[in-house]
Amino acid sequence: MLNNLETDSIFTPEQVLENRGRVAIFIDGSNLFYAALQLGIEIDYTKLLCRLTGGSRLLRSFFYTGVDRTNEKQQGFLLWMRRNGYRVIAKDLVQLPDGSKKANLDVEIAVDMMALVDSYDTAVLVSGDGDLAYAVNSVSYRGVRVEVVSLRSMTSDSLINVSDRYIDLEAIKEDIQKTPRQSYPYRPLTGIGFLEDPRTSDGHLEIQE
Repeated sequence: MLNNLETDSIFTPEQVLENRGRVAIFIDGSNLFYAALQLGIEIDYTKLLCRLTGGSRLLRSFFYTGVDRTNEKQQGFLLWMRRNGYRVIAKDLVQLPDGSKKANLDVEIAVDMMALVDSYDTAVLVSGDGDLAYAVNSVSYRGVRVEVVSLRSMTSDSLINVSDRYIDLEAIKEDIQKTPRQSYPYRPLTGIGFLEDPRTSDGHLEIQE
């Protein structure tokens, strides 16, 4: 009898996913971009939203990114995101002493996760940043299920340890990548060259370095 209890699962993986309830998605845009570079794929953000929602009831999908507000082409892409299922949280890039530019949005992600904690049942966090582990642990204690989606080589063990489920982007890359004929819509940093016609047939921005 004990052996049966140890080996028999109460719920199948499919049943667990069916009981996700209301889902809120929090995407660290820069973290996802660099993960995609490592995987050698280009993200299709429509496919990504569908894959992360997984048929559950979507409360809201947040996309956090650093931007150069003088870059009209980049603003055009963010407008497309806003009109296609994403709530964009943009933060101005800050130039560092080494000349690089960065916008850290960990605080914004953590605050939004906590502020909406009574409105969703499952949080999907697309980031591997260990700085978010405390926020994940906090919402978990409020009864929220947390799924972390990121590239394993870029993910902090502390973040995985406090999540209820971890999904490696490597395992779902076929579901979220753009086809070869589609162009890449997103770059997290400035100093990028754009084609004269930024729109592709599917509404994405076409960008080249």
